[in-house]
Amino acid sequence: MGGFFGVASKEDCVFDLFFGTDYHSHLGTRRAGMAVYDKENGFDRAIHNIENAPFRTKFDKDANTMHGSMGIGSISDYEPQPLIIRSHHGTYAITTVGKINNTDEIVNKLFQSGHAHFLEMSGGEINATELVAAIINQKENLIEGLQYAQELVEGSMTMLLMTPKGIFAARDRLGRTPVTIGRKEGACCVSFESFAYLNLGYTQAKELGPGEIAIITPEGTKTLVAPGKDMKICTFLWIYYGYPSSSYEGISVETMRYQCGTLLASRDNVSADNVAGVPDSGTAHAIGYANKSGIPFSRPFIKYTPTWPRSFMPTMQSKRNLIAKMKLIPVHDLIKGRSLVLIDDSIVRGTQLRETTEFLYQSGAKEVHIRPACPPLLFGCKYLNFSRSTSEMELITRQVIKEMEADNKDPNLSVYADPESTQYHDMLEKIREKLNFTSLRYHRLDDMIASVGIDKSKLCTYCWDGRE
Repeated sequence: MGGFFGVASKEDCVFDLFFGTDYHSHLGTRRAGMAVYDKENGFDRAIHNIENAPFRTKFDKDANTMHGSMGIGSISDYEPQPLIIRSHHGTYAITTVGKINNTDEIVNKLFQSGHAHFLEMSGGEINATELVAAIINQKENLIEGLQYAQELVEGSMTMLLMTPKGIFAARDRLGRTPVTIGRKEGACCVSFESFAYLNLGYTQAKELGPGEIAIITPEGTKTLVAPGKDMKICTFLWIYYGYPSSSYEGISVETMRYQCGTLLASRDNVSADNVAGVPDSGTAHAIGYANKSGIPFSRPFIKYTPTWPRSFMPTMQSKRNLIAKMKLIPVHDLIKGRSLVLIDDSIVRGTQLRETTEFLYQSGAKEVHIRPACPPLLFGCKYLNFSRSTSEMELITRQVIKEMEADNKDPNLSVYADPESTQYHDMLEKIREKLNFTSLRYHRLDDMIASVGIDKSKLCTYCWDGRE
């Protein structure tokens, strides 16, 4: 995934830029950067690897030496950014969030038009932000270039582009990721997460619409390209990726998760002693479930966070699982002899949740009933960089379907997405057996959409139903 933050101010912006960018650390784990512009000294930039140290530690020295009235920052899982680009548009800094599925096609197109070369990152891949800059530079002005990038990229692409005149913000064509604008006296900011500027004294001014392009200056925000009518914002932002205090399209993440748990409990009749959430993303869902069901909420294990990195760091799967397990500290008095309803945000491969369940059994739990807060994941996301799994077959659902339909190379996945079908219930039973749960019941897609409260036509649900 990834996040961004930008500031245009009448005074030095580095303090706001530093903390605003840091507030996006939950969205990325590998690279981070800040670029600033100062009228006297021009552009300055710092990029660091944040795999083994948090953003604040790596950028503390930079924050004390960089100066500028405008700046953009990014947290990224993959590409080093922001980049500083010198072109016929002049010099600008750029950062992006999104996914490009047609990289080879675009690169060949640019080579044919005379583009000289791209620098390869480690692993041989082209930096997506550099590729976007090359697309923009094909046009005579930046507005046309940003529009061209939105149109040419298959997947999604949201961009911040900083020039001496201001920060251009371009939300991806179908609004799969959010862009929000904050305002305070003498400054404006642009952010992925709406909460990131609240403690810095900003109040929300607006959210950009799908495909909208605006310029942010200290005086305010001006729309340069009007938003489109169609939107497909990612529903998984509310389920998992979004920080609890954030909101998208006016819908609070935390409130949505309470409602999600409420509707999940409404269809359930399990008998249990306590409801618990897998820390931290399952906690709010579990509170909603407990409030509706009347089953007491408890915390039978606590995540130890003071020094541990996020559970998917480092990137080797074996180490990720080990760290995830080591971070959970049991409270034996709340586990031994208890029947537990355990709510997680989702089940992807199932490895970590199986180990968590075994961990509870070993700590004395009598039963562990699993209730994911979203439907079964059947398709890998092709619009956002949630993960770089080599195959959809890594999903526990697809593994089970392959076992169930060993002689069928092209199973009808739509029946496995239908909670009323026999195939759906057979799949759940196979998953339950494989992961050693006492019982398993997923959230229904219609209930999850109702939890958000936005019309389904405006939500992307591709990973659950395969519908674009």
